Amino acid sequence: MFKLNLKIALRNLWKHKTSSIINVVGLAIGLASCLLLLLYVSYEWSFDKKFKGSEGVYQVMTNFVDAKGNIQETSDATSNAIGPVIKQETPGIEAVSRVCNAGQQLIANGENSFKKEAKYADPDNLKIFNYEFIAGNPSTALNTAKSVVLTERMAKLLFKDGDALNKSVRYNNEVDLKVTGIIKDLPANYSNTFDFLMPWSLFETLLDWVKRPQWGNYNWQTVVRVNEQADISLINAKLKGIIKRNSKDATDESFIYKLSDRHLFGEFLNGKSVGGDIERIYLFIALAVGILLIACINFMNMATAKSERRAKEVGIKKTIGASRASLISQFLTESILLTVISVLVAIVLVEVLLPTFNNLLNIELSIDYYSSRYWVGILSVILLTGLLSGSYPALYLSAFNPIQTLKRKVTRTRVIPVSLRQVLVIGQFSFAIILIIATLVIYKQVQFIKDKPVGYDLNLLVEMPQDGELGKKFDLFKTELLKSGAVTALYQSSLSLSNSGSSFWNFEWPGMTKADKDVIFNQIATTYDFTKTNGIQMVSGRDFSKSFASDTAALMLSSTAVKLMGLKNPIGTPVKYHGNDFTVVGVFNDFIWGSPYYTDRPMVIAFNPGWGGQITMRLNPNNNLTKNVELITQVTKQINPAYPVDLKFVNDLYAKKLQGERVLGILSNLFGGLAIFISCLGLFGLAAYSAEQRTKEFGVRKVLGASVASIMQLLSVAFMKMILVAVIIGVPIAYYLMNKWLGHFEFRTAISWWIIVVAIFGTSVIAFLTVSFQAYKAAKANPVDALKYE
Repeated sequence: MFKLNLKIALRNLWKHKTSSIINVVGLAIGLASCLLLLLYVSYEWSFDKKFKGSEGVYQVMTNFVDAKGNIQETSDATSNAIGPVIKQETPGIEAVSRVCNAGQQLIANGENSFKKEAKYADPDNLKIFNYEFIAGNPSTALNTAKSVVLTERMAKLLFKDGDALNKSVRYNNEVDLKVTGIIKDLPANYSNTFDFLMPWSLFETLLDWVKRPQWGNYNWQTVVRVNEQADISLINAKLKGIIKRNSKDATDESFIYKLSDRHLFGEFLNGKSVGGDIERIYLFIALAVGILLIACINFMNMATAKSERRAKEVGIKKTIGASRASLISQFLTESILLTVISVLVAIVLVEVLLPTFNNLLNIELSIDYYSSRYWVGILSVILLTGLLSGSYPALYLSAFNPIQTLKRKVTRTRVIPVSLRQVLVIGQFSFAIILIIATLVIYKQVQFIKDKPVGYDLNLLVEMPQDGELGKKFDLFKTELLKSGAVTALYQSSLSLSNSGSSFWNFEWPGMTKADKDVIFNQIATTYDFTKTNGIQMVSGRDFSKSFASDTAALMLSSTAVKLMGLKNPIGTPVKYHGNDFTVVGVFNDFIWGSPYYTDRPMVIAFNPGWGGQITMRLNPNNNLTKNVELITQVTKQINPAYPVDLKFVNDLYAKKLQGERVLGILSNLFGGLAIFISCLGLFGLAAYSAEQRTKEFGVRKVLGASVASIMQLLSVAFMKMILVAVIIGVPIAYYLMNKWLGHFEFRTAISWWIIVVAIFGTSVIAFLTVSFQAYKAAKANPVDALKYE
């Protein structure tokens, strides 16, 4: 029976080539889009879930609480003291590790040297994350201070054969480390990524102050592994007061939060998770399902549109004794066969488009063809899509009355509403309109944030890490670089201008209240030429200057800081910064340091030449870019030959702040366009069949004198009415959903009237042109041929 159904299915697909191609193309594009989106969703969903025992790994979080008991902020930043205390005092916790993200650091083997991502961690880190060791013993790999664990990729970079175990590497040109372990490369969707991992004891050796427990210094992360029987609520109850018990006057509170939930549920309000990127993932799931549904709707519409062609076949089969079940089986076989062909085409499309998709999103997605889960997923999609798209046509066609079908009087079964095909078309285009509006709103929001003043001049601004000799010989470096003509100004600072990374409290000023001690300020330590280099505008006062010897104890405040502190005449105000006496010499306009979507904290910029780490330069606009880079490289190599020159353009770094919305914009644009294309493909097929069914009617009308325009109107109006209904349904839904999405941003645009107009006009024009092509073709046909039809 199956063999017969398969043979009939193949004959029907070959006989009706146009409808078969439309169905295959529509389903293939829909399935490819769905697969690409679900690959991305799977990538995001599996963040920090790919290592053994990931469900038992938690991160220590800190609620920063003010004097009134209000939680100002929730962060993963912890002190270096909390980890050992948790391990000693908290039952249910098996392992604890402090983690320091050291950033890009130099590692060399005498011949090759590279700047790669480095981390420090306690030995328990290897128990917590269960890295897959290629060589070495995970139980002892971080037990000695001068040891290092490399990833497989890092080992091959340093040693061509990758055989690095027990060999020596040099770290930051100051200490030799022994390779005690090599692990499998870490997946990209992993928050704990690094190229080489060093013991916390080495960190303490290199920086003596790290040894001292500092409960008020939140510069690190702490991760823990809990046992299977652990009660998280009891652990959190015990952790809540751990900081207060160990630090006098502290108000902050700690708790643990599942590491694998941080990526998608990392937004906190009043100490509780209120979502995060998960909303974006839900949006992509809805988009994937929506596009697949549009493709399935096309199939249903095409199958029922050509029902008259199949009516006689159904009538004859029923007359000679075929049951309804056998007919349903036949039509479902056709549907699943067409789906199989579409899936094969879709897989080819995915393979071809995946590299481009990865480049667009700057991620690494791949298909694991050896995974049984993948093939189970593909088979599930085939069955689900085949049954979903074929069920309605199968039920519809198998319900025909054999007598009436043989008399060419096809009547619809009452089980299916008369207007279901129109409802499906309306649903398609409603979804398409929602996508158009969503795409335009997302684009407008991203542009709104892009156009928001940054607060400094991004153009020709570059930065580089203050590595090696650049820290000790900065004044010489500055003199030589200015002499070379490559830059017009430069300064050193504790942090990059483009990314926030340091804050403090206990700032003291005249007239402050007790509660003001809990106010959190951002901070940057720097030297001379700060505002001259970056173009930050001064409101009053001045930048640090060599003309004033007292500037060694000077600082500048942001406008927001002055307002919060209630200073009417801030210049000359004495303040206490980290317990030391400083004087305010300038007030500057706020600039975007953290997220461009939310108001930043008040900021303090203090003079401190000993707190370096970053060099920022203003390139000379009179030279071409290549010449400036060559001159900077030449001067840097002369002073700091052991390190590679690592220049970064600040405008590129700032653009990364918009990465999340950039991804959202790309995906909504790309798949929104595909959804519209698939919808129009279905509309094209429906219009073609509608014109074919009315061939004789059009012939009679032309003979009686009907114009081409009037015949085109007959065919077009019915479809355009459905588009109008889709507009009436889609616009309010899109307006509601996008208003809700915009509500997540403190700085947001509005849904302008032109967005609605463009969505309506664009959809209507595309639909009209699609239908008009078939309408014009039918209207221009020779009436003699039309009257001879059938």
